Amino acid sequence: MSKRILVVDDAAFMRMMIKDILTKNGYEVVAEAADGAQAIEKYQEHNPDLVTMDITMPEMDGITALKEIKKMNPNAKIIMCSAMGQQAMVIDAIQAGAKDFIVKPFQADRVLEAIGKTLS
Repeated sequence: MSKRILVVDDAAFMRMMIKDILTKNGYEVVAEAADGAQAIEKYQEHNPDLVTMDITMPEMDGITALKEIKKMNPNAKIIMCSAMGQQAMVIDAIQAGAKDFIVKPFQADRVLEAIGKTLS
């Protein structure tokens, strides 16, 4: 059975890029969200195996959403996505329970490595 993934990013283009990498490699993207509040909603609705979560988003940022999802499911597997230069936020995210992080622009092999490692 293919692993089910929720893709969260405020940029539709970034969601499309990561979705493309995932679907080409046998993963199923069960839902997409454009901000942290939507991410929590979609997480409850779909209960995915893994979430890729952008850090910087409007409404609710990725770290806040990460903490909320972790409250609902302490075993949630979340990989943060960040632009270069957000190291402090990446550290916050890891301390809040993120399993890994991917730097934008996405490189397919790095995305797949992070996901493979997190799901194994």
